[in-house]
Amino acid sequence: MVTRVAKMLLLAGMGVFYTLVVFNNLTDFDSNYQFVRHVLSMDSTFPGNNGMGRAVLSPGMHLAFYIGIIAWEIVTTILLWWGVMQMLRALRLPVGAFNAAKRVPVMALTLSLLMWLVAFLSIGAEWFLMWQSHTWNGQEAAFRMFVVAGIVLLIVLQPDVEGQP
Repeated sequence: MVTRVAKMLLLAGMGVFYTLVVFNNLTDFDSNYQFVRHVLSMDSTFPGNNGMGRAVLSPGMHLAFYIGIIAWEIVTTILLWWGVMQMLRALRLPVGAFNAAKRVPVMALTLSLLMWLVAFLSIGAEWFLMWQSHTWNGQEAAFRMFVVAGIVLLIVLQPDVEGQP
């Protein structure tokens, strides 16, 4: 039972994190919009770099990218809390039922991993050369969140067995 509760609490911790991320993005929309705008514009990368042709200068595209990120975070948040509820309902059920209750949490954590890996580390850091910026560089935060979500996913994926504490 302790192991099941630990998995559920870690998932709930991710839910709290994503809830706060969505809350912050909606109540202080402009702060992270500016981050997205600067990354896509590539206006703080190394001067004269050969990747500047990739820059997206359209404010409409900046807004679309940012709204897409927020939508991704909202879906992840909903799936995380739905997963917590499924695990809570299955907490005292047989092993097979509890393992089956992990489907939604696995989807939620995978969405989280994909956001940090694809949107931030691949597209932001590599395609838009975010790594070149001293001001608008979110690689460390993205990597940190990728690792946190990955560790939680690995723990959740551990199969529950009969007689486990």
